[in-house]
Amino acid sequence: MTSASTSSSAGHRSLPAGRNFGLLTAAAIITSLGTNGALIAAAFAVLESGGDGGDVGLVAAARTAPLVLFLLIGGAVADRLPRHRVMVAANTLNFLSQAAFAWLVLTGEAQLWHMMLLTGLCGIGQAFFGPASEGMLMSSVSGEQAARAFAFFRMSMHGAAIGGAALGGAMIAAMDPGWVLAVDAAAFAVAGALRAFLDVSHIPARLPGGGLLADLRDGWHEVVGRPWLWAVVLQFSVVVAVVGAAEAVYGPLVARDELGGARPWGFALAAFGVGTLGGALLMTRWKPRRLLLAGTLCVFPLALPSAGLAIPLPVAGLCAVMFVTGIAIEVFGVSWMTALHQEIPEEKLSRVSAYDWFGSVAMVPLATAAAGPVESLVGRSEALWGCAALIVLVTGGVLFVPDVRNLTRRTTVKKISVPEPSRESESADAEGAVGGLG
Repeated sequence: MTSASTSSSAGHRSLPAGRNFGLLTAAAIITSLGTNGALIAAAFAVLESGGDGGDVGLVAAARTAPLVLFLLIGGAVADRLPRHRVMVAANTLNFLSQAAFAWLVLTGEAQLWHMMLLTGLCGIGQAFFGPASEGMLMSSVSGEQAARAFAFFRMSMHGAAIGGAALGGAMIAAMDPGWVLAVDAAAFAVAGALRAFLDVSHIPARLPGGGLLADLRDGWHEVVGRPWLWAVVLQFSVVVAVVGAAEAVYGPLVARDELGGARPWGFALAAFGVGTLGGALLMTRWKPRRLLLAGTLCVFPLALPSAGLAIPLPVAGLCAVMFVTGIAIEVFGVSWMTALHQEIPEEKLSRVSAYDWFGSVAMVPLATAAAGPVESLVGRSEALWGCAALIVLVTGGVLFVPDVRNLTRRTTVKKISVPEPSRESESADAEGAVGGLG
């Protein structure tokens, strides 16, 4: 690409990029404020209704199981339909399900199956929202500004998480968890309204081609053809699962039994939020040349919270551990988003993002559902030490992949291309594999 064409491309995208980026950031701040409190509220709503650690794990698994089942479809849909419409529809579903969850908790009518069903609907919404959101965000910035923009976006989102987690813990300590769930429902409604104004005119429309099945195959080929991509996805299938079990199941239990209740756990999650804010601020200035090497080294500290809960550390020590972990995960997060933005064609971003998410959350339902039985079998402390060991083991293993160590940053602007229907796609259409959302 010549410098003239690069300038033309950047200029063409400058207006929608600025507008879209502002709307995406504002909406993410709003949903982050609500969601971080709601995650705590859901766990304590189960406990206050008479449930135990196993029930908390079942509700957490009920959210992630539909997420796993629908993620790949959500990614394909988001690359075929206008992404902002997919995001608004998903936010609407999340608003309705969280509002119903809040009402049942506030009226004292919530039963375990109610909570599992409604959190499952939230998981379906997230399955469609996540790939569409990531594709929309990555298409809203140019190559030259991408890393700083991603860092600023994450810094804004995590800044809201600081207040959301602390406020959620304080609200639960003072009143019914249902009120926190109601706030989360309202946040989804407001954020969905903002996302309705996103502009997708700068993204070329897809030409008629294959159906969903052909799109999924195309996304799969993108993933398996890049060793750095599938290696990190496999790594995070374990990391996210054990972190999910530790923080969604064991964390609230340790807080209740050892730390004094919901408020200290809210403070610990807020400290993590402060750390992510600091990490994102760091990444607005630091641009490591070897993106994935720097990011992967910063995954090792994710073992610290599990170890801190296993001891367990006092509240101040746990907050310090969560703070360090927050900084580290932001170095990985910004590096990872920059690598995807740099290496993946725009028209395939949502599909590849869906495979990324799928790999990351595929084992979460199993891990969260098994957390209670594992605790009963080996003890809570031993289970938490096992979580920490697994994170260290798989992160060390991924460093043996040469592309993870050697992938370097580029500064050229990626051009949005109009996808051509492939022979494989045309054949899939002729065979009637999966028909037309296009």
